[in-house]
Amino acid sequence: MYLVIVESPTKAHTIEEFIGSNYKVLPSYGHVRDLPKSELGVDIENNFKPKYIIPLKARKKVNELKRQVPGAEKIILATDEDREGEAIAWHLAQVLSLDEKKPYQRIVFHEITRPAIEEALKNPRNIDMNLVNAQQARRILDRIVGYKLSPFLWKKVAKGLSAGRVQSVAVRLVVEREREIQNFKPEEYWTIAADLLKTKNSKIKDSKSNQFTAFLFKKDENIIPKLGIKNKAEAEKIVKDLESSEFKISDIRKQEIKKNPLPPFITSTLQQEAWQKFHWPAKMTMQIAQQLYEKGLTTYHRTDSLNLSDLAIGAAKSFITENFGENYYQFRKFKTKSKLAQEAHEAIRPSYPEKNPEILKKESKLEKNQFKLYDLIWRRFIASQMTQASFDSTTVEIKAEIKNQKSNPKNYFLKTTGQILKFDGFLKVYPMKFEETELPPLELEEQLELIKAIPTQHFTQPPARYTEATLIKELEKNGIGRPSTYAPILSTIQERNYVLKNKARRFYPTEIGILVNDLLVKHFSEVVDIGFTAKMEEELDEIANGKIDWVSVLRNFYIPFSQNLEKKYQEIKDKKDEVVVTEKKCPKCGGQLVIRLSKYGKFLACSNFPKCRYTESLRNDSSEKAS
Repeated sequence: MYLVIVESPTKAHTIEEFIGSNYKVLPSYGHVRDLPKSELGVDIENNFKPKYIIPLKARKKVNELKRQVPGAEKIILATDEDREGEAIAWHLAQVLSLDEKKPYQRIVFHEITRPAIEEALKNPRNIDMNLVNAQQARRILDRIVGYKLSPFLWKKVAKGLSAGRVQSVAVRLVVEREREIQNFKPEEYWTIAADLLKTKNSKIKDSKSNQFTAFLFKKDENIIPKLGIKNKAEAEKIVKDLESSEFKISDIRKQEIKKNPLPPFITSTLQQEAWQKFHWPAKMTMQIAQQLYEKGLTTYHRTDSLNLSDLAIGAAKSFITENFGENYYQFRKFKTKSKLAQEAHEAIRPSYPEKNPEILKKESKLEKNQFKLYDLIWRRFIASQMTQASFDSTTVEIKAEIKNQKSNPKNYFLKTTGQILKFDGFLKVYPMKFEETELPPLELEEQLELIKAIPTQHFTQPPARYTEATLIKELEKNGIGRPSTYAPILSTIQERNYVLKNKARRFYPTEIGILVNDLLVKHFSEVVDIGFTAKMEEELDEIANGKIDWVSVLRNFYIPFSQNLEKKYQEIKDKKDEVVVTEKKCPKCGGQLVIRLSKYGKFLACSNFPKCRYTESLRNDSSEKAS
């Protein structure tokens, strides 16, 4: 009997369907070892050696696996293909005492299908210690920052606060965006539109089909910038000029515009699109994607590679040509932007492209949200191998010449665009918003009649608060986090009450979040520096690729970090707690009420603490912030 170990029962059940009866598949239920919660668990003096323990919740499962090992002819570790999965495989080998005496194999696959499992079983490999060390280095870095910085926050701010290496950078982005919004000074500007009428060869003069709207964009030979018309007086002057002008078509440009499909999903874009379409938090998207992967319906969902297998592309071609026709198919390979992406990995796609969502719906294999996400993944992948959508576009420029100009003649120019869908291409499968605007048939030099000139007042808008989608996009753009970390980052900063969502589902920093951020920026600028954190991510990638040693990365981080921490502790050693005394009296003992801080924000407490433990809430309206 061969024993196969995976992470979850669902994955175990799916794999069992593809392998013979001489295999037994059991789940480990995730990690079987971790650093202890009660202590640092890292021997800094001994090359950062981690002290791993088997958590209480994992002990029963580990003992069950240990009982199965002696009777197994061979152990096969089939955990996920990323760093986390590689680390789980290594920890399993350690706790089950797998070595030369009790041989084991490591297999990996991008999808849970019969061909993928059979291929993996034919090509076992050793555990990749570079991937394991990259995971260990990340875990130890995060543990050092959390355990060393958090007590500093307790001394400076309030008990119960936590600092995180990557999470603190995410909080900083939210805080800085909030300050941009608060400091924003709106500027007034105006735009001018003109409703125009085609009169030439028009049987019905006021027919709606002969009317269209054009927008002012140029005065004489000068393009009018966005803030070019600054106030009502300027706008009214232009409107008056237009009302005494003759309108004539000065240019017509016709062209075919093609729109390309988007590439298949990677982790970050799947999280962003699921937020845009369903308002799902990243954590929820990843949970549902995990379920689809374990059911064998989609490929592995933690990836930053846009690579697609030849087999998958061939299956997409067959589906597209058979269902829509050959004119809808176009072969495409997408280039991954990230230099450090694992090109051997694949983008997120359906395991069986021929299984369209309707087939799965009839088979009743999926719950409602599973179906929605599968439908999104399937459509994005199929669309990526389809032809472009094409539009017939017409751009018309209109010259407005002021009548009876005696000196310094002025001309204004307006522009309008018409667009009609010519061929839907990939839009047949993956609909996207676009606007069709049909213009009346127009000719060069044709005279037009002004119906009305419309001035509109605007004010520049501050940058928007981050949503789940835009914050993930910003993290990815800055090289912060990796496919497996985006969802935990967003969950953690909310759980710690540093960042919350308003009614419009946009992030804003809490009072305590701003305080902690400012403290870290002031005293530990490198820890929350975007460039420094991105560099650490790159170094973790280089560990995974076997280019640098993980211990040296930890040492290079720890030495300056610990020296600075020691210096900061010395600075606050003799300082007393800074409290704000109010005019209120304690109703319990008559002492003075002071404002103190907790992880949930400010509150009133008696100055005679700990003799008197009276507290009173201090209302904080920040949770009512609008979008």
